[in-house]
Amino acid sequence: MKLPPIKLDFLRLLTDDTGILQHSKFAIPKRKEGYSTDDNARALIACTRYYTVQGNSQIERLIDVYLSFMLYMQRPDGRLYNFLRYNREFMDDASSEDCMGRTLWACGNCMNSLLPSKKKMLSKEIFDKTFPWASSFKSLRAKALSILGLCHYQKAYPQDQNVALNVKTLADQLLNYYKSVSSDDWNWFEPYLTYINGRLPHALFLAYNSTRDEEYLQVAKESLDFLLQVQMIDDKFVPIGNNGWYERGGERAFYDQQSIEASCMVETALEALQVTGDKKYRRAAHIIFEWFLGRNSKGFSVYNAETGGCHDGITPYGLNLNEGAEATVSYLLARLKMEVLNGL
Repeated sequence: MKLPPIKLDFLRLLTDDTGILQHSKFAIPKRKEGYSTDDNARALIACTRYYTVQGNSQIERLIDVYLSFMLYMQRPDGRLYNFLRYNREFMDDASSEDCMGRTLWACGNCMNSLLPSKKKMLSKEIFDKTFPWASSFKSLRAKALSILGLCHYQKAYPQDQNVALNVKTLADQLLNYYKSVSSDDWNWFEPYLTYINGRLPHALFLAYNSTRDEEYLQVAKESLDFLLQVQMIDDKFVPIGNNGWYERGGERAFYDQQSIEASCMVETALEALQVTGDKKYRRAAHIIFEWFLGRNSKGFSVYNAETGGCHDGITPYGLNLNEGAEATVSYLLARLKMEVLNGL
């Protein structure tokens, strides 16, 4: 498969001196709806990954913007506001757990990178202030995102023995949910499939790398294989639709399909390939990535090669023509991750 060139034009268009704007109207930034910490954390991961892959110092300006945004959004108690108006007023009183988990992932990723030391120092400061809240997280996805951040932290600070203990604590919690819910025909952590499902097995693959606990690896493979079984139809990736999700024993929703779902499944399949060496995950990653390029249930290219942006998803009637931050950065995360295939 020939991969499209990595193009940051639309990411730059969506980013101003404050941060990356949440939404666009078609391919024009939509300032009315402001910014989110979620999107700036994702953009920080993408640009850090780009810096590692391409070694381009020009990307540092964007990294500074996203780090500065997260610093501004962090409250004195370590939690983060998630939404900011265009005039820089906070829109919410307290951060969501997923937002904090994604912040931990982004900051851990920065620490475990080739970025200049002062950027890594700031990332560590934000991480260390946020992490105490992870022990009270109820959201499984927030726990999973925290594990992703911790595993990067561990690589940056391998002498810190507490990091592996924290990985184990959170991974054991995921395992307990899996054991209480899963069955022979439902290898999952919850009685439903909703959003960014791939992050749960992704976290357990990384937890296995951190701890070498074989049970994490077993559940990571079982749950990922279950997701692939459910979401691969006629050799195409068909993510769970957000208009109804999929409850065990019920009918799964096929639309609206979101770009973020393809992105996190590409990353998880590639992590599985690296950990297990099983080539079926290489093939899965290719098929899932091609969802962006037209190998999907509607036959439309979700990625816009002209702008470098990505459409927000696929509806029953065709493409959602808006190109927002979540979709655009999700595409970039998957595209940059596909670079690792060269060495596998």
